[in-house]
Amino acid sequence: MNVVASFLQTKWDGNLRTCGMVLAAVMIGMLIYWVLFSVLSRIANRDDSLLNAILVDRMRAPARMLLSLFAVILLLPSLTISAEMLDFVQHIFNISLIVLITWVVITITITSRDIIIRRYDIDAKESFKARAVYTQLTMAIKVILVIVVIIALASILMSFDKIRSIGVSILASAGIMGIIVGFAAQRTLATLLAGLQIAITQPIKINDVVIMEGEWGTIEEITLTYVVVKIWDLRRMIVPVTYFLEKSFQNWSRSSTNILGTVFLYVDYMAPVEEIRQKLLGILQASKTWDKDVWGLQVTNSGEHVLELRALMSAVDAPNSWKLRCEVREKLVAFLKEIYPECLPRTRTELIR
Repeated sequence: MNVVASFLQTKWDGNLRTCGMVLAAVMIGMLIYWVLFSVLSRIANRDDSLLNAILVDRMRAPARMLLSLFAVILLLPSLTISAEMLDFVQHIFNISLIVLITWVVITITITSRDIIIRRYDIDAKESFKARAVYTQLTMAIKVILVIVVIIALASILMSFDKIRSIGVSILASAGIMGIIVGFAAQRTLATLLAGLQIAITQPIKINDVVIMEGEWGTIEEITLTYVVVKIWDLRRMIVPVTYFLEKSFQNWSRSSTNILGTVFLYVDYMAPVEEIRQKLLGILQASKTWDKDVWGLQVTNSGEHVLELRALMSAVDAPNSWKLRCEVREKLVAFLKEIYPECLPRTRTELIR
């Protein structure tokens, strides 16, 4: 009994010592974290500092866990545990270390994007540079995140001996597998390359106004494989990125948001064109959506029974142009009905006796 009690006591003391050492390592890691981030926070709060406070705040959670884990990993060889248990624990900790490092890289990447984007206002009227930067950053970040996650998953899987041996076998037949995968995924690869090409050449940018498939909308989201177009009636059109490289479409805000709008009226030959022109000017001057840049009224065609009048007007962007056209059309028709009802389109007949 004394031997058993002595053995249990020794085992208990060893476990307590191990737990105490692990706890001490965790506390050391937390202490290093506290000192490090206290210094970083003071540096980031300076006006002339290149270190951003947002990055420091977002790095706190992964750094806290990473430093504690790193301290425990350094302590592992000195622990009095069996070799099998030590290998198992080291394997678990190594996987955790890969996950935490991936977390840190992703946090730094996303935060860097947010810090850069904060300097630009993509909702401004002339925000071409801002929208270009936003589009390129968004696409680049997605590519980086995909690569980081793939590398992390590959590192975790390769830490298992059985999976590593399978990987070696696959690499041995990489030529044949490459051909098979190339044929199977050629369309997917073409789509991904198209996404990268759009990010570089930028035929479209976030918030661009486009007309495609007979629909008017704005570019809401651009990914590596598809683009989301927000239609004017709040529907979403999902199209592959290859569409914007293979088919024609209208981009109303590629280099400027300003746009010219037209309203067509069909009136009788007796209509006073000059008075209608002055009425158009009065409507535009009273409108809040006219940018006071371009206006005009011209007779653009003459048919068998009517004249075609084209009212031209400018606006700061497509939505305002639409509102202005509707307003002008409504008020010009009301003006003709009230002042010159006889100038509305009509058909004449002549009785011959």
